[in-house]
Amino acid sequence: MIPDLLTGPATEPVSLDDAKAWLRLDSNEEDQLLSALIVSARLTLEAYTRRFFVTQIWRMRLDAWPAQTVRRRTLAIPFAPLRSVSGVRVYDSADVAQTLSDASYRAAPARDAGRIVFLEPPPASGRACDAIEIDIVAGYGDAAADTPEPLRCAILALVAHWHENRGDAGESAAPLPTLIVALAKPFRRERLT
Repeated sequence: MIPDLLTGPATEPVSLDDAKAWLRLDSNEEDQLLSALIVSARLTLEAYTRRFFVTQIWRMRLDAWPAQTVRRRTLAIPFAPLRSVSGVRVYDSADVAQTLSDASYRAAPARDAGRIVFLEPPPASGRACDAIEIDIVAGYGDAAADTPEPLRCAILALVAHWHENRGDAGESAAPLPTLIVALAKPFRRERLT
């Protein structure tokens, strides 16, 4: 599976003003740096938790349907929280995308283990690679406040950690400081096999 980001979040889970208040900064001198740290902290914590915080649209590209999907008519979705599936396309042997009808599958919103259930076996693909495209809408919601508060605090704590430890060795070299892990760990999903 190859994921492609189609539309990133319209806003970050924490604002520049939130970060400045957390850090007790009054000046605007480091606004550009803080904005970059906010994005980096979100991306880091999304990777750690295997969740998207603010609504994003992703495309899954598959070479072929997994055997499990053909046999059980179910495809696990690795993106969480799953809000919806906005389209499923299968390329035929003429390299033309055939869009599956919304009535041919179900994809209920899910906080964790999202899935597509096909009401009939999905059509076979006709090309060797990138034969299936599935567009997924994932995230807790459109607004920053939709992101659970512990994850928002984890972003702020990571921004503060990076801001205060620029270039320092020690725990700043660790993957994630203990406080950030403690805030984010309850939201961490297991890796799909």
